[in-house]
This record gives sequence, structure tokens and C-alpha cells, in this order.
Amino acid sequence: MGFSLLMASISFLLAVGWGGPLIALLRRYKIGKRIRIDGPRGHQTKLGTPTMGGLMIVVPVLLITLGLSIYYFLTGTTLEAEEGLGRSILVPLAAMVMYAIIGAMDDVAGVRGMRRGEGFRARQKIVWELLVSLGIAVVLHLLLDLRSLAIPGMVDRIDIGLFYIPVAMFIIISSSNAVNLTDGLDGLAGIIVASAYAAYGVIAFLQSQFFLVRFCFTVVGACFAFLWYNAHPAQMFMGDTGSLALGATLGTVALMTGQWLLLPIVVLVPVAEALSVVIQVAYFKYTRRRYGQGRRVFKMAPLHHHFELLGWSETQVVQRFWLVQLMAAMAGVALALI
Repeated sequence: MGFSLLMASISFLLAVGWGGPLIALLRRYKIGKRIRIDGPRGHQTKLGTPTMGGLMIVVPVLLITLGLSIYYFLTGTTLEAEEGLGRSILVPLAAMVMYAIIGAMDDVAGVRGMRRGEGFRARQKIVWELLVSLGIAVVLHLLLDLRSLAIPGMVDRIDIGLFYIPVAMFIIISSSNAVNLTDGLDGLAGIIVASAYAAYGVIAFLQSQFFLVRFCFTVVGACFAFLWYNAHPAQMFMGDTGSLALGATLGTVALMTGQWLLLPIVVLVPVAEALSVVIQVAYFKYTRRRYGQGRRVFKMAPLHHHFELLGWSETQVVQRFWLVQLMAAMAGVALALI
């Protein structure tokens, strides 16, 4: 755990160090945020703020993880070799990189593409996400031999066989899009995701999956560095480059611990954000079909916009959501101990 916390510090320093140059690079190529016309009025001031800030997280995590993997391979460190670091730690890393590529293409399309401000259509993104998540799920099941479900309070795990693959795909895609919907306020997604990775880092530590502990806390350190530039008022936004990558990787980490049943608790806030969108859209379509005019449950979805329109300041929403998320993450770790 001590070494894992050291990795978090190194990740933080690397990410903070290149945050300034990254902002300058994004400004140079005019990769700036587009704001929804129907969004809260206070968000109009964010127009043009550099996006694709997820690169600030992904790149240091990639460099550190690959560096450690190469070091352990060349030195033949026994403990790490026995834990299968060479083949397993590359799975969440691959998930992060591939989803970051999907997100980056979407971010660029949102700025330079024909549908400016919106990026790719949902159908286009889901095709890529399905393909990538299928590849990750197959690797987890066939190469890492993961196929079980851990239930709090039960000693033995339940083997779900090949059904593990579609379940894993659902978890990865759902997690990526839930975090993506959470990324809407300064500092919100970063602090929520950092809390969730810290929780799963502790769970992995309890299972002696030390390579996974180091990976999780490396991500935590990079997220904290991103928050240095994303704290209100934000100098840079995460974009789909970061939110999709972090969400999908978190789902992959949860699958590797076997405690993926706890994921909705550990990421309670992103789950609530995603459900608010589903409820809003479903209710609007139902009432439009039933009464001829669509009605809404929330003032605006995702959920953080609803509270903004109720009169909460952006900072209040972020801090209160983080408090809820922190307690949920602690509850998730507690359940893993049962």
C-alpha cells in the first residue's frame, strides 16, 4: 500500500507538470467546449474552455503502468510475476486507452465535425463501445479466467460461466456512460471518480491484488492533478476522452476484483445521474404519447442540472454530491469486508 500511495504522488506530479502545456496545446488547436443552448445560463461563460483534458489523466497512467510492467518483466520480480502482472494489469490499461480514443474522436467531432457541440451520434458511439467492451470481456473471461460473482455475506463465489461475457460488457459500457453523464460541472466527475478508484484500490488490497492497487491509486493521483486545473472556475474540461475512459476502466477494475455487484453502490452518484436521464427521457416520451405533450420529472437531466435550477450553486452541487459519493464508497468497502 505504501508503494501504491507513492505511485499516486508520482502520478500527481507528472500530470500537474504537463497540465499547463496541455492547456496551451488545446487552446492552440481550438479544442474548446461547446455549450448546450438549453443548458443552465451560468454555463455560457464556459464556452471555449479547453476540453479533452482526460489526456492529462490517461497519459501519466499509461506511462507509469507500462514503466512498472517493463521493470518487473526485465527484473523478473517473483512476487509480481506470481500475481500475473504482465498479462492482467494491461487489461484495464487497454480499456482506458481504447475508450480514450473513442472519447477523443467524439470530442474532436464535437468541435470540428458537422454536429458541432454534440459529437458523434449515440448509435455511432455505442457500436465502438460494444466492440471494445466485447474484446475486454473475452480477455477477462478466457485469459484471466474470471467468471464468478461475489455476494456480500457469502464465502463462496457463484460461477456464472459464459454469461459472464455479456454481464461484463454491460458493466463496462454502463460505467463509462454513467461517468460521462456525471461530467457536467467543474470538479464533479474528477472527484467522484477518484473516490471510486480509491474504494476499489482498498478492495483490491484486501484481496492481495497489489498490482491492481497500484493501478487504482495511480489513477487517483492523476485525477487529483486534473482537479488542480478543473476546480471552479475550470481551466480545462475532462471531455469524453477522460470520462468514457475512466468509467470503462473502473468497470474493468470492478470485474477484476469480482466485487462488481458493489459497483452501483461505490459509484452511487454516477448511477443516479444516469437513472435521472433514463427516467426523464422515458417519462417525456410516455406522456407525449399518452397526453400529446411531453412532461418532465426533473427540471433538467442529468441530475446535477436539476439541482442547479433549484437554486444550488455549482460549488454546492459538487461538494454535496462528493459527500454522498464518499459515504457510498465507504459503504461499498464495508460490504466487501462482510
